[in-house]
Amino acid sequence: MPADRRPARKFFSLSSMARMFTAANNDRLTAGWGATPLTADQIIDRNQRILVARSREQASNNDYGKAFLRMCRQNIVGSTGVQLQAQSIDDKGKLDTKANQAIEAAYLEWSKPNNCDVTGKRSWRLIQSACVNSAAKDGEFFVRMVWGRDAGPWGFSLQTLDPQRCPVDMNEKNPRGAGFIRHGIRFNKYGRPLSYFFSTTDEKESDYRYGDKYYVEIPADQIIHGFLSDIEGQKRGLPWMATGLFRMRQLNAMEEAAIVNARVGAQKMGFIKWKDGFGPELDEDDELIVDSEAGEWQVLPEGAEIQETNPQYPSGEFPPFVKHCLRSLAAGFGVQYNNLATDLEGVNFSSIRQGTLDEREHWKDLQEWLIETLIQPVFEAWLPRALLAGLIQVNGRPLKPERIDRYSRVSWQARRWQWIDPRADVDAAISAKNNGLVSPSTIIREQGRDPQSVWAEAARDVRAMIDAYVAEGLDEKTATELVLLSMGKQPQKPAPTGANNDKTTA
Repeated sequence: MPADRRPARKFFSLSSMARMFTAANNDRLTAGWGATPLTADQIIDRNQRILVARSREQASNNDYGKAFLRMCRQNIVGSTGVQLQAQSIDDKGKLDTKANQAIEAAYLEWSKPNNCDVTGKRSWRLIQSACVNSAAKDGEFFVRMVWGRDAGPWGFSLQTLDPQRCPVDMNEKNPRGAGFIRHGIRFNKYGRPLSYFFSTTDEKESDYRYGDKYYVEIPADQIIHGFLSDIEGQKRGLPWMATGLFRMRQLNAMEEAAIVNARVGAQKMGFIKWKDGFGPELDEDDELIVDSEAGEWQVLPEGAEIQETNPQYPSGEFPPFVKHCLRSLAAGFGVQYNNLATDLEGVNFSSIRQGTLDEREHWKDLQEWLIETLIQPVFEAWLPRALLAGLIQVNGRPLKPERIDRYSRVSWQARRWQWIDPRADVDAAISAKNNGLVSPSTIIREQGRDPQSVWAEAARDVRAMIDAYVAEGLDEKTATELVLLSMGKQPQKPAPTGANNDKTTA
């Protein structure tokens, strides 16, 4: 073969044969790093119960755990809960104001504790908060919808259930009946829930039961099961604090040790050292105790000497280290470090604004999750029963159940927040509205209000001011002009008599 036609030889160096991704290397630095993917079911089986137990413990004993749960309740549910805004329309295609007001009033009445809670203790807002708290701490929530006599005056109420009463270790491939059972839930072959198993739904039971063959099976159309899914095929939830639990516990233990160490150092405690030939003869179980009090010196027995100890911890590195740990926790929780740690030291306006806007988007995402998972399903179960029972009325006449498609048109207003820089934010909103970039109703909704309610309230206020001026002896026209001037608007001047206001085109 001619030399110019010989195939070129290829040489490979060891470095070129290395893995493309460093994280895929198997060496001494990655020896303890898992190399086999686990399915969602395997992860839940191995970790869920342990994580829930440790999450509950930290929520009870760790200040930052309690702070995170409080932030979830305050920012996802808020002080008023997710508000209903009925949007039904009449035959002319316009908003049916009277029907909407009747639906909202009936829903508000049902939201009282004696109506919506099967125990009669919690309002609809508090049930929402309990579900969010359970999802953050336990990873999921269960709500049972109850109908009939036990459901209270409206014949429909809710029962919140402890997620751990649904046995996560209950798995059967071929159970009696349809489908398969995984983590205490019966599914069809596509993974759609058919029913849920609970060790009990009776409040008189105070303990969990594991491995018991007697369970209460409740159809899936009576259960609302909410959790955030991180892996495809996931059937049970994991605590939202899962990634930070180890760091939270170690940080808490370190803080406790630092506090005790600082107290001991402040009291200048020491150890007793006996001279030769002195000292009591102590048995193994005997102890010699000398109390240490701040500013106090005690007389020692003859032959005893003080060997002083002077603890220096916590040192200057303690605050930066704690701040670093809390920043890691905040990143995993999806919140701002400054809010989780209540630390505004060294914060400037631009940085706190950017962080606040990012955090608020996280809360909005969770609000929509709560609406889709809990709020909307409960409303869809409540509305037909309220219509059939004649409990939604306009001028003493119940709304017609056959128009349920119209009355099902609703929107939900979740909690919103005050503007960070009111003057600049208001000016920006006005500019965006005047340039057609945003509608007035959108601006109102961003403030957590219902546009229809705001406009109706504003119209009532204007009418009341005009009537007050008229009652003082002014005519309607003058009163209207004064009201417009008080609102910063100039009354329109009438066109001159005989003037031609028609626009002409070339």
